[in-house]
Amino acid sequence: MNWVYTSATEQLDALSKAIVSAEELLEATISHAERVGPILNPFALTLFDRARKAAVEADRLIAKGEGGPLCGLPITIKDSQWLAGYPCANGSRTLQNFIPDQTCMAVELLEQAGAVIFAKTTCPEFSLTGITESEISGRTVNPWNHGCTPGGSSGGAAVSIAAGLGSLSLGGDGGGSIRIPAAFCGIVGFKPSFGVVPMGPGFKTWQSIVSYGPLARTVSDASLMFDVLSNNIDESGPNGRSDPDGIKIIVSEDLGFAPLGSDVRAAFSETVKTLEAAGVKCVSDHPGLESSVSTWAVTATYDMWTHKKSTLEDFGEIGQRARDFIEFGATFTQSDFDHAQSQRDAIHDAYMSLFESTGASIIITPTLGCEAFPHGTIHPARIGDTDIEFPWLDWAGFLYDANLAGMPACAIPMGIGNRGLPVSLQIMGPPGHDLEVLNVAHKIEELINWQHPEFHQGSPNSV
Repeated sequence: MNWVYTSATEQLDALSKAIVSAEELLEATISHAERVGPILNPFALTLFDRARKAAVEADRLIAKGEGGPLCGLPITIKDSQWLAGYPCANGSRTLQNFIPDQTCMAVELLEQAGAVIFAKTTCPEFSLTGITESEISGRTVNPWNHGCTPGGSSGGAAVSIAAGLGSLSLGGDGGGSIRIPAAFCGIVGFKPSFGVVPMGPGFKTWQSIVSYGPLARTVSDASLMFDVLSNNIDESGPNGRSDPDGIKIIVSEDLGFAPLGSDVRAAFSETVKTLEAAGVKCVSDHPGLESSVSTWAVTATYDMWTHKKSTLEDFGEIGQRARDFIEFGATFTQSDFDHAQSQRDAIHDAYMSLFESTGASIIITPTLGCEAFPHGTIHPARIGDTDIEFPWLDWAGFLYDANLAGMPACAIPMGIGNRGLPVSLQIMGPPGHDLEVLNVAHKIEELINWQHPEFHQGSPNSV
């Protein structure tokens, strides 16, 4: 049995029935990682020896009928997330000697549940951009096409899942950083409501817009990880497990402003037809907002500037892309930042009004307007059938509202674009409706019936 491409749910079932041991599952994962890891470059740090000790303990607990809900499951975490006693460079030379003495609570929850963390995944410097390249870790490539980006900033995490290097990975999303790579790599990525998953201790930047969440091969797997991360959820409240049957869904092809290619548009239209044929009531509408790119950009870059100007003595040590991002933040004032925060309230209110006026609690959009694009750029040189260069940030215009308004958002594969790469669907709901979003995403996933490819030696579907 080739366990590396099975789902987390399947792996856990096999572990509980002693069909495979945690040690065997880990060794199969490590062996696969040693083959394809050098090709794809998804790891900032491997923790194989540490993981082997954890797997031995997992087998001991499983044999006694004990252990948590993730007991024995090999997983990865992002390089930006603190693990006590191990380097946490966050993609930057300025942090390559930083070793935290604390572990972030989300990682602790995963290990308490029995997960076996075997690597930390790559991210761009300070996790700032939607691609995954850095001077310290190099370039991470998309397993579908090595000439294209996997997205970012949780790019290594998405590549790991797509390529069978662990069935779950913990990512972070401050402006699409879970959903972008999930979309580009053809997997599931879930950004929870703001504050539902604990983040600290950790880096102090972007505290008001980042959520930690799962990347996985299926929505069921993402839900499994989210259950562990959000153990304080009251399932009798709005976050409870509602029945998705008979639900009304708001459909927005472009949110009124977001650019998208013809292939993404066609895949989205086909998805809506599939939902309607299954009896889902779809209502075309949008929140009536202008693009929130500027609100997000002021919030993110000014916050990063105010933190880094007091902690970095030499900005010359920072790579060019990260430096450009931070220096852009220096062009704003506290007044600009405060105004952006008031705009966040307007964005939140617009979505709440939309949900109320339609009687719906779910809105679906494309996740991104394009397929993964070639390395060496941070915007697509071609989108759909049109030779248009969309500016950096604009191609991800569907994503920022969920961060700014604190809404849960799940990205799932919905088809293949013109260049043979995945395109993705985004499912969003009001803050606190995380489980409803996941339930609806699961229903849609079943209707789409996406088939995950297997990547051998880094190439899709080769034998």
